[in-house]
Amino acid sequence: MNLTRAEARERAELIEVESYEVSLDLTRGEKVFGSTTAVKFTATPGASTFIDAVTHAVHSVMLNGRELDPAEVSDGIRIQLPDLAAVNDLLVVAEAPYMNTGEGLHRFVDPVDNEVYLYTQFEVPDSRRMFAVFEQPDLKASFTFTVTAPSHWAVVSNSPTPVPVETIPGEDGSARSVWEFAPTPRLSSYVTALIAGPYQSVRSEVTSADGKVTPLGIFARKSLMQYLDADNIFELTRQGFEFFEAQFGCPYPFEKYDQLFVPEFNAGAMENAGAVTILEGYIFRSKVTGAQVERRAITVLHELAHMWFGDLVTMRWWNDLWLNESFAEYMSHLAAVENTKFDSAWTTFASVEKSWAYRQDQLPTTHPIFAEINDLRDVEVNFDGITYAKGASVLRQLVAWVGPDQFMAGVREYFGKHAWQNTELSDLMAELEKASGRDLDQWGRLWLETAGVNTLKPELSVDEDGTISSFAILQSATEDQPTIRPHRLAVGFYNLTAAGKLERVHREELDVGGERTEVPALAGLAQPDLVLLNDDDLAYAKVRLDPKSLATATAHLKDFSQSLPRTLVWGSAWDAARDGETPARGYVQLILANIAEESDSSVILVQLRQLATTLNFYVAEEHKEATAVAAADRLWELASGVPAGSDAQLQFVKSYALLARSAGQLENVAGLLDGSVTLEGLAVDQDLRWELITSLVVGDRAGQELIDAELERDNTATGQNAAALAKAAIPTPEAKAAAWESIVVKGDLSNALQGSAVNGFTRVLETALLEPYAEKYFEAVPGIVKERTHALAQQIVVGLYPAQLTSQATVDRTDEFLASLPEDSAALRRMMLENRDGVVRALRARQADVGA
Repeated sequence: MNLTRAEARERAELIEVESYEVSLDLTRGEKVFGSTTAVKFTATPGASTFIDAVTHAVHSVMLNGRELDPAEVSDGIRIQLPDLAAVNDLLVVAEAPYMNTGEGLHRFVDPVDNEVYLYTQFEVPDSRRMFAVFEQPDLKASFTFTVTAPSHWAVVSNSPTPVPVETIPGEDGSARSVWEFAPTPRLSSYVTALIAGPYQSVRSEVTSADGKVTPLGIFARKSLMQYLDADNIFELTRQGFEFFEAQFGCPYPFEKYDQLFVPEFNAGAMENAGAVTILEGYIFRSKVTGAQVERRAITVLHELAHMWFGDLVTMRWWNDLWLNESFAEYMSHLAAVENTKFDSAWTTFASVEKSWAYRQDQLPTTHPIFAEINDLRDVEVNFDGITYAKGASVLRQLVAWVGPDQFMAGVREYFGKHAWQNTELSDLMAELEKASGRDLDQWGRLWLETAGVNTLKPELSVDEDGTISSFAILQSATEDQPTIRPHRLAVGFYNLTAAGKLERVHREELDVGGERTEVPALAGLAQPDLVLLNDDDLAYAKVRLDPKSLATATAHLKDFSQSLPRTLVWGSAWDAARDGETPARGYVQLILANIAEESDSSVILVQLRQLATTLNFYVAEEHKEATAVAAADRLWELASGVPAGSDAQLQFVKSYALLARSAGQLENVAGLLDGSVTLEGLAVDQDLRWELITSLVVGDRAGQELIDAELERDNTATGQNAAALAKAAIPTPEAKAAAWESIVVKGDLSNALQGSAVNGFTRVLETALLEPYAEKYFEAVPGIVKERTHALAQQIVVGLYPAQLTSQATVDRTDEFLASLPEDSAALRRMMLENRDGVVRALRARQADVGA
């Protein structure tokens, strides 16, 4: 199933693809579909190559009128193509399997009405699961899809949906129709798409600055349409169109723009050209937090940005995946801040994206942003915090380095020169150098070709009267990743006002380089109450506070008048706790003392997640239970004290349910569920009911009977996933054994149900329940990786790792496993090293917390 870069390069030198004509028959039952592919391509005469095709059966292969024996040329993954002509016509007639893993052509049955829904997910290498294709991004071509499907279905692809023509009924007598789509522009195969089923839609349009009218569509399953807030999504889409067309100097490049919410999706969304697929969890059937609404907005804008950067202009090979994703991530946040109501998106970026990047960049498996991608296995594990979050952070630093106007001028030239083509990083950097006048070679080497995160801290001398006599910024790096980098950043001075607020009184922006950078412009100023390096979050670096600033931040974190500097201080405190520099229980107290005053929903969400991580992993074992009980009690106080019906109240209740463990706490959870306990303004809707039920199950206050009763009440896809989680969370040896059997031994769950079961299996108050499975895990993992698709294997390798058995014995057993791995296990080795690092870090943090 692998493809090496060397193979891809050789194939690209041999052939050039003109077009694909793909005919699909979706009426052949539950297991397989018909797939017939006609390909026109040129080649070096006499050469041989192969086309990718993951098939159930290959019925015929015809190359230039010559029949090839499928038994000889096809192995179910590749079809060999010998003795090519200068101009070639290939016809492959095959059947391919439907998937339930979120890869290829995924098939889902809605439990509400038993209707079948299909969608494709092709990135990285899975268009070959639907049709025969030269599966690499630099072999662009035009694609023409013809689809036979049940007549009552909607069928959507990259080109506008044609009027279907009824054809002969199926074998069961059901009505069938044929949709013949127009050819696409030249695309990489991984951004082609097919979405089919009785999806319902809402329609609108957007008018570009040049007067072009683009049809818009939003699609969802019938059973979810009542919850779809299409107006909000259309408004965001129009705002994105307006902003991106103005910034890129290039109109939207496709004929229409559909956004389709699909079931059991592995990621947040996928940038299929003109037919974006989105996780249907972004259709909100219950009250959600502001953080989730903002996350959906960023996702909508991210995928729209890809229509230009990714689809119109596409990377030549996967080593530039980071640029594809980083650019969309940066532009989505910029668009949100400058052209939507989500004007605090940079605060969210600092809290969510950068914390992910810093965490990933301190793992033993960290890698340069510009990573060497030797094959498809490399890229599958590179959808990580470096590719997305660090890349976007460094891109933001690049914008500060060259200037925002100059950056966009270079981007406009880039789109103008390379539309419908494949490019490399050097093509963009050349345009940015021209636009800015800056030499970016050194910057690129230090930022893109090395790994690791630097730490910045201030060093200041202060006279007796409080005047700063000298100010310097010290930069350090780790022994493993010793690179010292240039930074464009701001230093902020903050003072407490008479009203008790921390307000910025001075800002100094400068270039920082080397291990020590003097800042003479700050000498002569009065020492403020708090000095904040990297104010406005332009740079990518961990920041430490001087003693006076740390004392101010600890006492007055909630008193910042702006959310972004407060978030930067939150982040610094988290870094210090994770690194074992400060006691974990101190960080717990910092959260609980300040979180009620936090105004940003995404920041609250992140802090509560980090609170749970700290309680589970970083608090010393002898303090763990008491600290967790006290934290949950405090969250209940906070939920009772914040404004009724507020975002914070909902988040505190959800976090309380997650942490509840004492008899009194579980009584409160049970009371919220049955209505005997109420909090003013809190609506206990269906999704919250499942969270409360799971809390009771984990606390051994409820079991299968309550789960079954709730599933009867909510027999939907969401309900089934929630029930799978709760069932796997039942705290008995029998329930854990049954969950393990289903996940690991049988392996018959869909991607979504397996993910839910994994989360439930590891959700325990007593880790002794997990002890029998530590050795079983290490025994099972090699077979899992060999037999399952990447998405399903990764869920198990990461999700079932015995991280909660936080001990040196777990580290030692992991080391034994790593030592036994064969050389060709790079992806598994990487996942296991990252698992191991989490336990090592937890042990270090616990040691720092012991004597606190």
